[in-house]
Amino acid sequence: MKEHRIRRLFAEDNRIVIVAFDHAAFMGPVRGLEKPGQFIDNIVATGVDSVLTTMGIARTFCGKFGHLGLILRVDGGATMRNPKMGDIALSFSAQDALRLGADAVACMGMIGFDEESSSLRNLAALSSQSAEWNMPLLAEMLVKGTDDGTVTVEDVEFAMRIGAELGADLIKAPYAGPATDFAAALQACYRPVVVLGGAKRDDPAALLENVAEAIDAGANGVAIGRNIWQHPHPASVCRALVAIVHGGASVAQALKEIVN
Repeated sequence: MKEHRIRRLFAEDNRIVIVAFDHAAFMGPVRGLEKPGQFIDNIVATGVDSVLTTMGIARTFCGKFGHLGLILRVDGGATMRNPKMGDIALSFSAQDALRLGADAVACMGMIGFDEESSSLRNLAALSSQSAEWNMPLLAEMLVKGTDDGTVTVEDVEFAMRIGAELGADLIKAPYAGPATDFAAALQACYRPVVVLGGAKRDDPAALLENVAEAIDAGANGVAIGRNIWQHPHPASVCRALVAIVHGGASVAQALKEIVN
């Protein structure tokens, strides 16, 4: 049953493009996600495979998802207005996700942050639930970088392996070059890996270059949020990502999909 749900998330080529819009549970009515239903309508037919979103959006707009796999964010506990984040916790369970018809659950692993201990406890607990209910688990393994935000490939390799060891079926992690080193890091993580999009970029070419490098290195796909829904034409960015991940397009070819 778990394997069946995992197959629903991925395309037939065993690659995946995830559109992530779980941010409003932390950021509130952030620009680009003011009208979730309209956003879903815009992206559902672009060739993307799955969405990562919240309990509220899944409950309200589930009829719009169509063929898309549904990954449900189940951890949290604070908002960006909280002056001190503190521990994070599991807000929902694998059973809650099953009742909604979700195909997977998602949980943070925050390596090097103050929230590391609580996040890894959450991940372990959710892994246990995942095994009990045959619900795939995506571990979003974030890494605290240097003061200027730099994250090394060694940092990413460490975080990905922790997520795999705690029982995650799929790892979401940053991309860090060079590509040859990232390829070796992927070999040390025995679960499929999707690369996250990170902060909003003004130049879509930079995003697509990162995606292309990661896919060429052996990543199984991408999970992109702000660089899709904060773009003036989200559907065009989705088509560009699909062209690279599933179509083997070059960055130059994929850029032709993006409407400025």
